[in-house]
Amino acid sequence: MPNSQFPMPHAQCPMNINPARITKVLPDSIAAEIGFEAGDAIIAINGARPRDLIDYQFLCADEVLELEVLDATGKTHTLEIEKDYDQDLGLEFETALFDSLIQCNNRCPFCFIDQQPPGKRTSLYLKDDDYRLSFLYGSYLTLTNLPEREWQRIEQMRLSPLYVSVHATEADVRIRLLKNQRAGQILQQLKWFQKRRLQIHAQVVVCPGINDGKHLEQTLKDLTSFHTGEVPAVASVAVVPVGLTRFRPPEDELIPVTREKAQEVISQVQMLSRQFRQQFGSSVVWLADEWFLIAGEELPSESEYEEYPQIDNGVGSIQLFIKQFATVAAELLPPKVYPQRKLTWVVGNAVEKAFQPILKRLNCVEGLEVNMRALCSDYWGQTISVTGLLTGHDLLLNLEEQDLGDGILLPNVMLKNGELVFLDDMSIEELAGRLNTKIFPLAGVEDLIKTCISNFVQV
Repeated sequence: MPNSQFPMPHAQCPMNINPARITKVLPDSIAAEIGFEAGDAIIAINGARPRDLIDYQFLCADEVLELEVLDATGKTHTLEIEKDYDQDLGLEFETALFDSLIQCNNRCPFCFIDQQPPGKRTSLYLKDDDYRLSFLYGSYLTLTNLPEREWQRIEQMRLSPLYVSVHATEADVRIRLLKNQRAGQILQQLKWFQKRRLQIHAQVVVCPGINDGKHLEQTLKDLTSFHTGEVPAVASVAVVPVGLTRFRPPEDELIPVTREKAQEVISQVQMLSRQFRQQFGSSVVWLADEWFLIAGEELPSESEYEEYPQIDNGVGSIQLFIKQFATVAAELLPPKVYPQRKLTWVVGNAVEKAFQPILKRLNCVEGLEVNMRALCSDYWGQTISVTGLLTGHDLLLNLEEQDLGDGILLPNVMLKNGELVFLDDMSIEELAGRLNTKIFPLAGVEDLIKTCISNFVQV
């Protein structure tokens, strides 16, 4: 933190900045008119080398740009562009970071990276703890690894909100969880955000016996104490159950969340949320959907999630999906289709009960038969599984030699972002071949419905 308010990591040497490699040029954009091509790379903008997508967007906000460009053949060019202020060039890049990833320096026993088998693709083992990815994409960081210059950049560029894994506000408990002495500085760091009118969204992963009970209550009360003023430093909090796999280290001291523990946490957090609603006019703190699925309890109503500030943490995602389905189905689903089609919809068994109304509505379309296969994950060793953790191994184990109809409806949350590959490195193509069926990756509700009725004559 600037001004050496408390001990900081050693300052890092300036990182090597690579040219920003272009992967896509958007049609009808400035870049397309100029003649940019995939494979070109930007070295500098107005003499400054962007270290990441944040720098690139900031530098491109000017009306006159001088670009130093490296083409695919290795030749360097200088281009001058005049454009409207804030007009986008229309370029996409192979990565958001043109220098090095800021990696994690914690040793959290519940880290999913450490709960994977060895020998998979390298990217699965990268422990990022990078504030830039947090700002750009909402990934969570711990704030334990930032030298002063990075804190200064957050302040100067107003990089807000960030998404922070807090887990506990008591110094000794957070140090125990993160295995890092700097983890105990979290309350001072929150005061830093508050003083500068910058925001975070917080995450608390509950590990039974470590940060639950009175520690969880203290954490939530501490975090909501920063939910004040016009720009609350803590905008929202998600409470998430720890997820454990059969690959986790044997000495991790972690205990799985039982049904009884889930019921206990639900009762505790809901009681506190009622107090927060009276105090702040907002729940501020929300439980991830998984708590209710583990506990075997009904999900909260859709209205209780307010503006879904923690949707990427699985807070309200099921209710939002059901709501979106109803809206899109009313517009797109026909009463009858021809010829008949039979499809298999694969989901995690955690959502089997919640998605029954969707399944029933799809099967109300005459000529359409959709069968749900709700699976647990043998690969991870979990009896209750969210859809996003199912692997190619799990699908092959459960669906081989089964009647899958005309193909599998596959939510793409199971796949590596941007690639048709599962978490266990099996590809869609390999799975389709081994199951001898078509696989239809789905990006959301609209994809689900359109895939169900595509290639039909709607009646």
